[in-house]
Amino acid sequence: MIILGLDPGTATTGYGVIKREGNKKFTLLKYGCILTEKGRPAGERLMVIVSELEKIIKKYKPEIISVENIYFFKNLKTAMPVSQARGVIILTAAQRNIPVYDITPLQMKMAIVGYGRAEKKQVQKMVENILELKDPIKSDDAADALGIAICGGLKHHFKCS
Repeated sequence: MIILGLDPGTATTGYGVIKREGNKKFTLLKYGCILTEKGRPAGERLMVIVSELEKIIKKYKPEIISVENIYFFKNLKTAMPVSQARGVIILTAAQRNIPVYDITPLQMKMAIVGYGRAEKKQVQKMVENILELKDPIKSDDAADALGIAICGGLKHHFKCS
């Protein structure tokens, strides 16, 4: 099973593509960030996210997409753009009949680290261990997206088992 994990944002959307075969380990296929140009209109930035997401979907053909879902925001100014990015991601998946799993940061941290208040560096290190990476992940957004992908794979497995 191919799983695409996404950490949405209008400036930076982290993504991670992993593969899971049955109950076996997760394997990294690709990770990175979709970047949009600061100062551009929101609609243009969202179109960039959709365009890049479509390329990733076309290349890797994920069977499920896991998206970070945040229920609590400290700053409303960041809540709206993140929600807009989530919206175009969910719409893009729906247009391709790809199931979407909403994963909260708490769920991801619990699944990856075993502690819901884990620090970003702890999450990143555990993601690197789970995927058996030799080199550290350079982007927090990409590391979070990979954690979201792993959590989505686990959620799908236990839902379907």
